Amino acid sequence: MTKVTYIDASGQSRTVDAQVGSTVMETALRNSIPGIEAECGGACACATCHVYVATEWTEATGKASQMEEDMLDFAFEVRPNSRLSCQIKVSEALDGLVVTTPAKQG
Repeated sequence: MTKVTYIDASGQSRTVDAQVGSTVMETALRNSIPGIEAECGGACACATCHVYVATEWTEATGKASQMEEDMLDFAFEVRPNSRLSCQIKVSEALDGLVVTTPAKQG
C-alpha cells in the first residue's frame, strides 16, 4: 500500500494507507479525512476536494488537465500547487505523498 499524508488547515497531520489505483479523494473519504467534501463523488464537476500538493510532490502528481483547471476556478485560495484530489491517481510512485486541505472548500 501507498502512504498518503493529509494535513488540515490547522496543521494536524493524518497518514493513511491508500490503495494503488484509487484516487487521493477516494482515500480521504474511506479514512474520514476532514476537509475533503467531494460533493460530486469524483466526477471533476465541483471543487470540493481541493488540496495543495506539497512542493516536492508537484512533479510526481503531474499537471492539472484543462477540465480540472476549469473546476479549480470555483475553489477558494487557489495556488500554483492546487489540485483536485479526485484527479490524482494513487500509484506506487506516490508513496509518501503529502497534501494539505484548504480552510474552506469550493
